[in-house]
Amino acid sequence: MNARLLFVLGLLAAGCTRHPTPPAGPFQDDFDRAELGPNWHSHNPGAYRIIDGELDIKLAHNQPLWLARPIPRDVRIDFDCTPLDPAVDMKVEVFGDGERHESAADIARDAQYTASGYVFIFGGWHNQLSTLVRKLEHQWQYQRGVPTRRDVRGVPGRRYHWTIVRRGQHVEWDIDGQPFLQLTDPHPLAGPGHDRFGFDGWESEVRCDNLKIVALK
Repeated sequence: MNARLLFVLGLLAAGCTRHPTPPAGPFQDDFDRAELGPNWHSHNPGAYRIIDGELDIKLAHNQPLWLARPIPRDVRIDFDCTPLDPAVDMKVEVFGDGERHESAADIARDAQYTASGYVFIFGGWHNQLSTLVRKLEHQWQYQRGVPTRRDVRGVPGRRYHWTIVRRGQHVEWDIDGQPFLQLTDPHPLAGPGHDRFGFDGWESEVRCDNLKIVALK
């Protein structure tokens, strides 16, 4: 093999080198910039913008904005979220695969969305119900014991502080420092394919800010 061929093969190999995925660990984002940047990706990028130092979400249609790095298995996630529409419908996905999203065909026929992780919904279904589900967004309709609340309505324009904690099989969700919903999963979603965090939504406009992800000891 001559030197020129070796040189070309070397260039091709260098161009195909895949950058390693960052290790699971702490992450913070205050969205105090103009663009989302390389830490985030979505199949519906137009639904996610930075406005006045906050993440603005509108017409997301169950196509999450995924964090492009894994999160720890046992973790605490904090962020602020403000609904701007009367429908409220604030949503995040945790321990997903970092890729799954609702297809255009399913959006068109208003299919029931199946996520890849746990879905936390506050003020969903036109501000009528909040729930914490495992993958299937409408799980509360088909299975008894799914954590839900109907006694709390979101207030447009009010900023809420969310805290999500997972230790082993137990998932806790607090809002403004008060317990909101919790779930014990005997087969917790974890490891490759279940190690990403994503902001999500349907049609309502929501602003999110001050994301902080830390590993639990």
